[in-house]
Amino acid sequence: MMADLIIINGAVLTMDEKRPRAEAVAIAGNRILKLGRNADVLRLKTRKTKIIDAKGGTVMPGFIESHMHIFAGASELENLDLTGVAGFADLKKAVQDYAAARPGTDLLIGNQANYTIISATEALTRAHLDQILSDRPVLLYSPDHHTAWANTVALEQTGILRGRSVGAGNEIVVGADGLATGELREGEAIAPVRALSQRGLRGRLGLEKGGEPDAYPSPAEFADDLNIMRLGLAHCAKHGITSFQNMDGNFYTLELLAALERGGELTARAIVPFHFKNFMPVAALERASSMAASYRGEKLKAGTVKLFMDGVLDSLTAVMLDDYPNKPGWRGEPLFSQKQFNEVAIEADRRGLQIAVHAIGDGAVRSVLDGYQAARKANGARDSRHRVEHIEVVHPTDIKRFAKLGVIAAMQPPHPPGSQGLPLEPTLSNIGRDKWPYAYAWNSLRKTGAHLVFGTDWPVSDINPIRAVQSAMTRKAYAPSLDDHKQSLMQALHSYTVEGAYAEFSEGRKGQLKKGMLADVVVLSGDLEKVDPETLHEIVPKFTICDGQVVYNN
Repeated sequence: MMADLIIINGAVLTMDEKRPRAEAVAIAGNRILKLGRNADVLRLKTRKTKIIDAKGGTVMPGFIESHMHIFAGASELENLDLTGVAGFADLKKAVQDYAAARPGTDLLIGNQANYTIISATEALTRAHLDQILSDRPVLLYSPDHHTAWANTVALEQTGILRGRSVGAGNEIVVGADGLATGELREGEAIAPVRALSQRGLRGRLGLEKGGEPDAYPSPAEFADDLNIMRLGLAHCAKHGITSFQNMDGNFYTLELLAALERGGELTARAIVPFHFKNFMPVAALERASSMAASYRGEKLKAGTVKLFMDGVLDSLTAVMLDDYPNKPGWRGEPLFSQKQFNEVAIEADRRGLQIAVHAIGDGAVRSVLDGYQAARKANGARDSRHRVEHIEVVHPTDIKRFAKLGVIAAMQPPHPPGSQGLPLEPTLSNIGRDKWPYAYAWNSLRKTGAHLVFGTDWPVSDINPIRAVQSAMTRKAYAPSLDDHKQSLMQALHSYTVEGAYAEFSEGRKGQLKKGMLADVVVLSGDLEKVDPETLHEIVPKFTICDGQVVYNN
């Protein structure tokens, strides 16, 4: 067999322990054909073979993004980006400039508004936003997307200026005057304002409701959603991502991706889960089984159930085992009771479905592990590879339970406070000094033999895997006596390739450059092993190859 594509002059990191490095890679169809020295691999060249010169740059398996939101993220690509904006004056200029360029937009949406965007001591409110723009609805999301802030006109138009009853774990914050302050905590509180704009609204259905569109989209709406999804896939390809594990979903998301696959436009492998919400009966898991039966291809598949157990630390909605240091008597409110979660976990596990649960506080993490243990007791042990997502604080007695129960720790290098420009506060104060040693405890989990996979939670954080690897390698300790939990380059890349493949039961097919494995490859502009970690972000993908096809060429 001869090669369709050959990459030469590469610093090839195969992620295969038996043959860790090479100089050239040959691809035939959608499989790796050969690795070795330039001269040996070039013997497989024909007149039709495409040659890529890596020019000394790293060549490695395509990045596997283990936690992201493709439809919601793609819907936000045109929103105002407030990354790095600090202080009222800068916020005012950014919002007003954005608004002036979009005179007909029904809702102005901004992302990456830090909790301390006004100052470390003054919280953002609708009063600030009214001073910036009072005659058009404005909605600004925090980086974690679990909190948003709206101006008065937005609150008035949605009828929530005087508050409204919302479900457990959600809150429309109301001031002493009986009026909403503008701060909206969690999806149910934010949704009324977000619904002021229909553009991209279906992109949040799988995340917020776990359901399908009330009325099936018209051909024009479906075409618009396809264009949104194309933007998201192009964004992935630009950053060297050849596989992603979505963390929200429904049949509609799968239908969009399937339509793109039929047209040869699915440029990354995708796993889409069924999002189980706390208001659903256990019988709703039949939808997850139906999704799994309907979508089981090499590029697009289902078979996972996603749940949220709690919120986030910054808004005090993460569930903790102890009271928050700055709010005595409050530990957060779980979205599932232990009994309810156990029932869901047992039934999902019985059906052979993989489970992934958002759990940030140490109380939520323990509840999820208890549920997985209950499923194992009820159904017997199997290679389930259930997951816990985020694990921002974990009790020391629960750390060993991950490896013992075969549970995957899915974590995000951009998320620790201090990473990628995130402020240290209010997160560190909300965690409390006594729990800092168990916050974002990557090394503690690694040492137990637990499988640790990396992602970004895009659009919560920048999707760029190289920036995430840099964050993992340059993390700072929160106190001199504490582990900084820095990762080596190879540890971080392992969690973005080999471990990512393991997390989706695909370790025999991808995650390494090895003869016979799927041809998912990224060619980078520089050698990752030869640059200072602080400048790692300067390296960018030059070529992204998925299923043997070049899907991005810089």
